[in-house]
Amino acid sequence: MNIAIDGPAGAGKSTIAKLAAKKLSFVYIDTGAMYRTMAYYFLKHGIDTKEEQAVAEHCGEIGIRIAYEDGDQQIFLNGENVSKEIRGEEVGNQASVVAAYGVVREKLVALQRQMAASTDVVMDGRDIGTVVLPDAELKIYLTAGSAVRAERRYRELQEKGVDCDLKKIEEDIILRDQQDMNREISPLKQAEDAVYLDSSDMTIDEVVQKIITLTEGKRSV
Repeated sequence: MNIAIDGPAGAGKSTIAKLAAKKLSFVYIDTGAMYRTMAYYFLKHGIDTKEEQAVAEHCGEIGIRIAYEDGDQQIFLNGENVSKEIRGEEVGNQASVVAAYGVVREKLVALQRQMAASTDVVMDGRDIGTVVLPDAELKIYLTAGSAVRAERRYRELQEKGVDCDLKKIEEDIILRDQQDMNREISPLKQAEDAVYLDSSDMTIDEVVQKIITLTEGKRSV
């Protein structure tokens, strides 16, 4: 069984998908981490992500592998564990840029479909229900207001001891929304058969429980 969770940056997709997968004994696949890994490679090697031709020329150099250690997803770039390195704000912003390129999406979508075909998965991203897994048994469109998403991200960074500015975080989130929703290839949008879920006034546990209830409903059909 495949569960697809789509939605904008900062909606809590990864946290919620991970918890739901654990409760359901499914495998969690964070597709955003794959795009972040691509972006991290380009940044690390001084490749301008705004130059699509340059990105295309270097895509073949990138090898991505996902593994699980103690139940946590670890992502490897050419054999190196970069799970922590890819979580920076700049990497996230650049991931949104490279995700608009067909050559990048083609490479990662093939890997994502291969993983979903072999086991029960909860997969989150921007185009999972619309493009990657259009036949997923359950599709969720998870969102929240930009101010709420910025506040969540701000608290998360503060807890990690990262100096940050709330206004700048919200500006970045709004920019990423625009990039993701208006790109030519696989734009962020709600699949016609997806359940719309606004988490602005919900706790993480409430959202997870809602997804589990929806999953059980699909299983009983």
